[in-house]
Amino acid sequence: MSLRLSVQRRAWQQSVDAHAALRPGLVPVVKGNGYGFGRTTLMPIAGELSNQIAVGSVYEADDVPDTHTAIVLTPHVGQLPTHLPPTAVLTMADIDHVSAANTQGWTGNVVIKLQSSMGRFGTTPDNLALLEHAIRDGHCTPVAYSVHFPLVGTSADHVNEIEQWLPRLNPGLPISVSHLDIDAYARLIDSHPDRKFQIRCGTSLWHGERSLLSLTADVISSRAVNAGDIVGYRGVTIPADGHLVLVGAGSAHGVHALDDGRSPFHFNHRRLVLLEPPHMHTSMLFVARELTCPSLGDRVDVQRPLINTDVDELEWVDD
Repeated sequence: MSLRLSVQRRAWQQSVDAHAALRPGLVPVVKGNGYGFGRTTLMPIAGELSNQIAVGSVYEADDVPDTHTAIVLTPHVGQLPTHLPPTAVLTMADIDHVSAANTQGWTGNVVIKLQSSMGRFGTTPDNLALLEHAIRDGHCTPVAYSVHFPLVGTSADHVNEIEQWLPRLNPGLPISVSHLDIDAYARLIDSHPDRKFQIRCGTSLWHGERSLLSLTADVISSRAVNAGDIVGYRGVTIPADGHLVLVGAGSAHGVHALDDGRSPFHFNHRRLVLLEPPHMHTSMLFVARELTCPSLGDRVDVQRPLINTDVDELEWVDD
């Protein structure tokens, strides 16, 4: 049984290269589950695009090749891992982040995180000078500013936020941004030729052409059932005569019902009925007798965001 991500190799690589070319100062992001591909798969590809690779946490920094710089996006206040590369760049948004690193004897390069309308971690304009002073006193070296925007709002709103910050920032440090569309990012660069900008990009880079990616699960069992039969962990009643279909994908892969409760599984351009929530490595589906039913070894389409999905197989398809 398997959950498989199939990728049209050449067209996907062309898409990645095209998206990268439109973003000068690109810092590719490879974090979490590696956007469905796995971090180890994307790292060498990201390394061809930039000498810096952004990761989600200090625990992922060791994945970055020794020849490249790991930019850690999430501040850390606990024990630093022993395998943290000395060249890693830590994000700091508060003087407590500086203290936590200094307590462990860490002194290195730092990205200063700025507060945005996201409302997550990030220093405020009033506290920026205090944070910069703490970083200097902690013998760390600021190498960039960073700002992270929410998915809501327009790119124009986000550019306006950046421009409100500019008078407060050291003009010698680059400003790393996210969630700006290509046109807005180009206008930002053109409007401020005296500043250096970088743009972090993950989803738009790796999933830029979603049609080149296919997520499927295989059928591991299919048998006839009758209306009224009781099946599953929760004793679900079969609604009509038809077939019980078991597929090799479940909660262990990050596969769940959609937010509205509908099934994420499709076959023959039709949504399949999900009898109960996916469990571990298997999901139970129902196909009415009058409908085309997948057979053992067939694959069904899975509708899930790849950033939340752990696949068993990555299949490169020669297109």
